[in-house]
Amino acid sequence: MRHSARLAALTLVLASATAPFVAAAPARAATGRVVVFQVEALPLEIYDDPGGCTKLPLAAHVLNNQTDQAVRIYGDPFCLGSSVTVRPGYGSHVPAGAGSFSVA
Repeated sequence: MRHSARLAALTLVLASATAPFVAAAPARAATGRVVVFQVEALPLEIYDDPGGCTKLPLAAHVLNNQTDQAVRIYGDPFCLGSSVTVRPGYGSHVPAGAGSFSVA
């Protein structure tokens, strides 16, 4: 009887620990465009229906969010750490050294 009680407790602990990962739905791609301005001599970088983590061009200067979701700008190329959030229909200067953006 002790064995089955321990097994039940262990099962409950494992189920509780994995529930957030199983229940979390994958992020869906945004509908619309993210437009990035670098400098006058370069064409705009356009990302249609972006999803996941996207590396920004090295000279990124302004990001315009024309999607239906918030976009986050990160300081590294892996979408980790602190971020600046840009609401749909808004733009933002890209902080110096920013490396990536993702759909929030």
